[in-house]
Amino acid sequence: MNMSIDLRDPLKSKRRIVVKIGSALLTRDGQGLNSDGIHDWAAQIAQLRGRGLELVLVSSGAVAAGMQRLGRSTRPSALHELQAMAAVGQMNLVQVYESAFQRHGLHTAQVLLTHDDLTDRRRYLNSRTTLRTLLGFGVIPVINENDTVATEEIRFGDNDTLAALVANLIEADLLLILTDQRGLYERDPRQDPDAKLLAEGRAGDPQLLSMAGGSGALGRGGMRSKLLAAEKAARSGASTVIAPGREANVITRVLDGEPVGTHLQAAQGRVAARKQWLAGQLRATGKLRLDAGAVKVIRDGGKSLLPVGVKAIEGAFTRGEIVSCLDPEGREVARGLVNYSSEEAGRIIGKASDKIESILGYIDEPELIHRDNMVVL
Repeated sequence: MNMSIDLRDPLKSKRRIVVKIGSALLTRDGQGLNSDGIHDWAAQIAQLRGRGLELVLVSSGAVAAGMQRLGRSTRPSALHELQAMAAVGQMNLVQVYESAFQRHGLHTAQVLLTHDDLTDRRRYLNSRTTLRTLLGFGVIPVINENDTVATEEIRFGDNDTLAALVANLIEADLLLILTDQRGLYERDPRQDPDAKLLAEGRAGDPQLLSMAGGSGALGRGGMRSKLLAAEKAARSGASTVIAPGREANVITRVLDGEPVGTHLQAAQGRVAARKQWLAGQLRATGKLRLDAGAVKVIRDGGKSLLPVGVKAIEGAFTRGEIVSCLDPEGREVARGLVNYSSEEAGRIIGKASDKIESILGYIDEPELIHRDNMVVL
């Protein structure tokens, strides 16, 4: 496989990173919660936060930690038992994370998500706004699947998938998956000790899946799930690094451009990939009729759509649903996720953004549609 990718400089330029830590790392392969490891990873994240980088942590380990606390050696298969284990283990995880980051003067925020939170348009926008606000406050969000309430039908499947969707959600530059392996090997190293580590590749390359083995005993993932996560993250332009979480200073080394683990590049840049991803799922439920000035700024200037540029509204929609943007001649020029319902939007169209709070009594966003959630047609 002939792939020539400059690994060092692109990684040094990453500013918003999702770090996912797997169950085997967090629980010492099931022997108990790895407090020392958590404190070490927290120290590295704090160091990068001091450089001005924004980091979100996706943490596995709730079920495994609950198993350890309750003296269970075998992962249960019954959903209600898994949910109970997660509820017990999550308390332990939160305590250790908060303690680890407070040593460095950083606050953490627990964020539990289900599949519905990232597929429902309104909840998608709410989740996105909350996470971006936390990052703006300098807080480290610690995200896990809400195992206690998620049903089998709405599970992400594994936290690799969750981490990839969070990367899409916050428009991350990099997804860093820490695992108990050195990275992706050309063949399963447990069966072939001479198998070579793949240093680089392209996210979504079907050849890579043939190299992946099965999942581990503690988690639901495996190398295959990490490759599929890299493909999902690439939909919004994020590259992925699969790296050995037990190696010293692995997080900072990756962000310093050291070729650690396996680097899977996204085929497209962040903005282009995100627009394509949004375009594939947009079905308009309402219409916004824009004035000529608004059409010009979103089409030629790449700007967000502000209420002042909208002349009229058609249809009924709620926050987070898809609306179509029409020019004065009725031609569709863009589509996007709207930040206000049709009732709210009807009260603020034609008004400056600094008037929104006085009109509605609150403000969610200054834009009707943010440019990152808009596809220009």
